[in-house]
Amino acid sequence: MPPSLCRILFVEDEPDIRAVAQMALEAVGGFAVIACASGQEALSAAPHARADLLLLDVMMPGMDGPSTLKALRELPATANTPVIFMTAKVQAAEVALYKGLGALEVIAKPFDPMELSAQIRRIWAAQA
Repeated sequence: MPPSLCRILFVEDEPDIRAVAQMALEAVGGFAVIACASGQEALSAAPHARADLLLLDVMMPGMDGPSTLKALRELPATANTPVIFMTAKVQAAEVALYKGLGALEVIAKPFDPMELSAQIRRIWAAQA
């Protein structure tokens, strides 16, 4: 059984998507969400976030999701933190690539805000 999932470090550059997902995760899922607008912001927040899960957008200006993950893996606080990517690009080859980088799963965008927390809980439970 994986440890309980309480705190999510969420990185999304699009303000509307970030707000909707954060609201959904907090209000529907009851998660504590540390929302960041960029990979750089995530690197600053990560050491203190005590995140149980990294939820990373793939397409971001500057540092994209995979680059952000690579940098987060170099920090002791997030070296082994499970990760889920979110992206509109969910063809099999892309999903395989993200899973190859260590992602538990890839959540397709646009996502259903009412379903997002349940989807994340299912992915979390499946890693046991």
